[in-house]
Amino acid sequence: MDEAWLTTARREFHATLLGSILTKSSAGVPSNADKSSRPSCEIASSILEQLGPATTATKLPGQTAGADFEGVCASFVRVCFERMHHLRPGVFSVHKGGGIASFDQYAHLDELEAIARSNREIATAIGSDYLIKPDIVVARAPETDETINSKGKLVDGFSARLTSLRSVNQPHSILHASISCKWTLRSDRAQNARSEGLNLVRNRKGRLPHIAVITGEPTPGRIASLALGTGDIDCVYHFALYELRNALIQQGREETLELLNTMVEGKRLRDISDLPIDLVT
Repeated sequence: MDEAWLTTARREFHATLLGSILTKSSAGVPSNADKSSRPSCEIASSILEQLGPATTATKLPGQTAGADFEGVCASFVRVCFERMHHLRPGVFSVHKGGGIASFDQYAHLDELEAIARSNREIATAIGSDYLIKPDIVVARAPETDETINSKGKLVDGFSARLTSLRSVNQPHSILHASISCKWTLRSDRAQNARSEGLNLVRNRKGRLPHIAVITGEPTPGRIASLALGTGDIDCVYHFALYELRNALIQQGREETLELLNTMVEGKRLRDISDLPIDLVT
């Protein structure tokens, strides 16, 4: 039976990680494991064995590994989005970083920042939490009337004069998705994804973009610190959820497996292969 396109894309995603940041030390510790935690090392080692042979190399610094992980994830989302154009027509782009004020729903934040710069008291009062720069953004360009009317005249100069999707109404791209990438979850900084998501909710004018997190963290307990709860992010996506589950079963970690199943069944945790389909929803 022929392998599905998304299955192939998932395997190539892992192959790219194995060729870059997903390595093991000379002592056999995977690069996404916490060497001070035996469960982390054992679970990560099992995941690594399932994904394929790993290169023995010095572990990259945290910022370098994080940036590389963002790049690999961005490429995966971009390739998948292009392949699934028939499920979500439109002119979409996927790229790393960038402030949200360049998008239609958050363009007013530029004005807010200008006011804050001109008045120290205002700047102190409003803070700077709204200045969000997602790791990966998926943007949709506004459509011309020619495109909108290509199957018959849907709009004219009288109707739909405020909708953001018409390029005659406004020039900004629409933020379709904000994706945070966390190679591991071993610091309080991982919770930045929650605060960023909450600020995307609070500060928008218009539709809310998808808010997702991708992680390579091997331990369900740490994943749960970000995945459990609702409202601030849509879902956490694990880079190898099936392999993680197999590792827990093979190692007899029943309590941890129960926690993992709780997150999955509660729609708080999914596999990286679910992300492209969710993004075109």
